Amino acid sequence: MYLGLDLGTSELKALLLADDHRIVALARAPLTVSRPAPLWSEQSPSQWWEALEIVMAELRRAQPAALAEVRAIGLSGQMHGAVALDAQGRVLRPAILWNDGRSAAQCKALTARVPRLAAIAGNLAMPGFTAPKLLWMREHEPELFARIACVLLPKDWLRFGLSGELASDMSDASGTLWLDVAARDWSDELLAACGLARSQMPRLVEGNAGAGRLKPELAQQFGLAAGVPIAGGGGDNAASAVGMGLVDAGQGFVSLGTSGVIFVCGERFEPKPEAAVHAFCHALPGRWHQMSVMLSASSAVSWAARSFGLGNEASLLAAAATLDGEARRRAPLFLPYLSGERSPHNDADAQGVLFGLTHAHGPADIAYAVVEGVCFGLRDGLDTLARPAGDLILVGGGARSTWWAQLLADILGLPLAVCEGGEAGGALGAARLAWLADGGVESEVCLRPPVRQRFEPAGTEDDFYASRHARFKALYASLRPGFADARTMQREG
Repeated sequence: MYLGLDLGTSELKALLLADDHRIVALARAPLTVSRPAPLWSEQSPSQWWEALEIVMAELRRAQPAALAEVRAIGLSGQMHGAVALDAQGRVLRPAILWNDGRSAAQCKALTARVPRLAAIAGNLAMPGFTAPKLLWMREHEPELFARIACVLLPKDWLRFGLSGELASDMSDASGTLWLDVAARDWSDELLAACGLARSQMPRLVEGNAGAGRLKPELAQQFGLAAGVPIAGGGGDNAASAVGMGLVDAGQGFVSLGTSGVIFVCGERFEPKPEAAVHAFCHALPGRWHQMSVMLSASSAVSWAARSFGLGNEASLLAAAATLDGEARRRAPLFLPYLSGERSPHNDADAQGVLFGLTHAHGPADIAYAVVEGVCFGLRDGLDTLARPAGDLILVGGGARSTWWAQLLADILGLPLAVCEGGEAGGALGAARLAWLADGGVESEVCLRPPVRQRFEPAGTEDDFYASRHARFKALYASLRPGFADARTMQREG
């Protein structure tokens, strides 16, 4: 039995995986995000620990015998978040999250200091990454910055609490802008540009390697065996890929989570910064991947459901599905940039826009526009990547809607497959990485789960979606010059 812990933005998941690939149990605990100022997004790590205790207590009530058989723990988590610790291991401030946009100025400064940044790190400097957040702390919170003894990523802070070990894996570390991604090692040049040193970084391991053991007192509290090893794990997307058996070049997935991701495996480091593509290490040795990321996917749908009185995400999707072809042609357009955008625009100032509203439009029209806008944002990202081989596996909470899955297949122009366990996301991959750390063989552990449902793109509406997608792209291009001015007024206001 293997335990996978996935620390997301909106929830923490704990999954028990048997060595016959059965998901024995899945527990969830919700998380909330604090937005104390425009562009800010933070969470207190203490909230993550409270969620961990909730899910472990639930598993112990439901599956005490299975928990006692756990041989290893794997970790997955939201990437890029900055958890700053002092010399006593205390958290200095709330963690600054991946969708925080406050550090645009620091991104420019970092790029100017290290002109070959993208060649080393494989990525452009974007506010979501970890390094600009620390530059922001250095400028705006110098007293706290001076006390930093170590910077951890969110899942690695959980590891520290579980084991006392300061460690990170290659896939998650790729999202800091401090990793030499080709060399799979910290870059002293990039660290120095941020006023940091290698001594303030956790040690690096591969995702399938051991990185700590569970503390005895926690083993007793959670109902686990003493000294259970903890695997290096992976960033949420790399771990999701492992969970879906996507470990070979050309294989990929699309994720409809809080953010939206298209992920394609590769066998070498292939940066493409001019298109704001992310080039990261995979969670397994000797492999890399490319990834496009939009910041607001399911979160945009949840926002619209709350804001327009549509109840919840499921109700919004049901309303959107009522529109026939003619109504879709008249629907407004939606730019889903509620938290700025990464791929392909690298525009922290971008904002959400509903365009083309008339008296004839109602909640269902807006619902459709929002979901379609998320799909168009993902299509923009797909167009920056090497075309995947075959289908894409659909993962994340959005995978639960067959209507949304079909719309996305139509807009991407690619077949999508929903596999067993796809809703578990990174938790399943974390459990598999734990299995590998326990001596599991990759060809036996990293299998593609059975396909539950397939969605083939409908060719009859190609012109319709192509036309609306062209208008979507033109709308962003025309509004981009005004986004920065709007952000400035919001900050000054």
